[in-house]
Amino acid sequence: MTLYHQLADQLQALIEKRVYDVGQRLPGVRRLSHQHNVSVATAVSACRELEQRGVLEARPRSGYYVSRPPARFDAPRMRRTTTRPRAVSGQDRVLELIQAVNDPSLVNFGAAVPDPDFMPVTAIERAFHSVLREQRRRCVGYEFPPGALELRQAIARRLVALQCPVSPDQVLITNSCQEAVTIALKLLTKPGDTVVVESPTYYGLLQVLESLGLKALEIPSDPRQGISLEALAVALERWPVKACVLVTNFANPLGSCLSDQDKQALLSLLSQHRVPLVEDDIYGDLPLFGPRPRPVKSWDRDGLVYYCASSSKTLSAGLRVGWLVPGGQQRRAEYLQFINTVSVATASQLAMARYLERGHYDRFLRQLRGEHAKAVARMTSRVEQLFPDGTRISRPAGGFVLWVELPGQIDTTVLAEQALQEGVSFAPGSLFSTGNKFSSCLRLNCAVRWDNRVEKGLARLAALL
Repeated sequence: MTLYHQLADQLQALIEKRVYDVGQRLPGVRRLSHQHNVSVATAVSACRELEQRGVLEARPRSGYYVSRPPARFDAPRMRRTTTRPRAVSGQDRVLELIQAVNDPSLVNFGAAVPDPDFMPVTAIERAFHSVLREQRRRCVGYEFPPGALELRQAIARRLVALQCPVSPDQVLITNSCQEAVTIALKLLTKPGDTVVVESPTYYGLLQVLESLGLKALEIPSDPRQGISLEALAVALERWPVKACVLVTNFANPLGSCLSDQDKQALLSLLSQHRVPLVEDDIYGDLPLFGPRPRPVKSWDRDGLVYYCASSSKTLSAGLRVGWLVPGGQQRRAEYLQFINTVSVATASQLAMARYLERGHYDRFLRQLRGEHAKAVARMTSRVEQLFPDGTRISRPAGGFVLWVELPGQIDTTVLAEQALQEGVSFAPGSLFSTGNKFSSCLRLNCAVRWDNRVEKGLARLAALL
């Protein structure tokens, strides 16, 4: 073993013992070299080795930071999927899971809704006060599609910063990311058509497909690298696919992120078959380490990518503000949004625009990413301690949920009913597929206020295994 590998192992051991916690900065390389009696070059190589292992994150002109503890459990396995499109059904069960969020008697690990502690509640409140005081007459009226110009300008500026050449006139404000996805699919499909999704996929998307009478063609996804482009290529050759819906940055529930190379390969593959991509980028602002990744939309020059996102995972789920960049179908998209809900709440649009205009969002995101990293690391650590041997845990690159694969023949749908009796809610794996491929899996929301009640709730869940 080389000297820098020895130093890397020593530093990793200190991180495992929480001497250096998630989000903390390591001593500088000169100090490390002095402390461990090695050269500066050896200290640099050790830090780069830990960066390769995913334990450290290098920040320009700042140093090395602990991104997450080393994994002790294996990652979940990539499952084989069915080779043909399937109708979606049975998604009405999701409503029961979502309603559990509002039950104060339950410990909620189920819905991917961050606790208010993870939101800029006070800043959003100030923004509302400002717009209600200064534009009260406008706030009581409709802001018809495409939505408030101020907000569309702010969103367009952020997209341009992500190398997406989008103007405010190409942005449509919606009532959520889910409504944006729904409108995009209405533009691109008709009942009976086939849509590609990754497997496992967000159950909200399956609800949308069921409501529109669409068939899902599931493509397996790797917990780290994302959707299998090889399997997708085979599917596109075999089936008449009308659209592809993907969370390219920090997929829900796996937390995987496609590399820039794979994003470009994905776009090239879809372009060959003229299959539009509905890109859900709702988690794009939430990497647990490293820079904010680019969306596939940033490489799109032909209007093939219908870009969807919202503020519900970063600013406020209650704002109900999302947006859609609908390619060359702006007018039709505006009409569909109008007949769906007439308009998005004016006060919410103006408050979000005011918050973004004040320039605090990026600073808040830096803080939020650190809080999410700590939350995911804490949940991972407790699951590793409490759950049985053979459990597999995802290593998300972003977002704030964990995908857990349990050993043996445990049916998490049955387990979910038992857990509710114990006052604990989680999302069983069967919700994330049209089949029963993930019956031994579950998803846990890590963005919770961690206290004694939550700690006991997780212990009660573990006791049922």
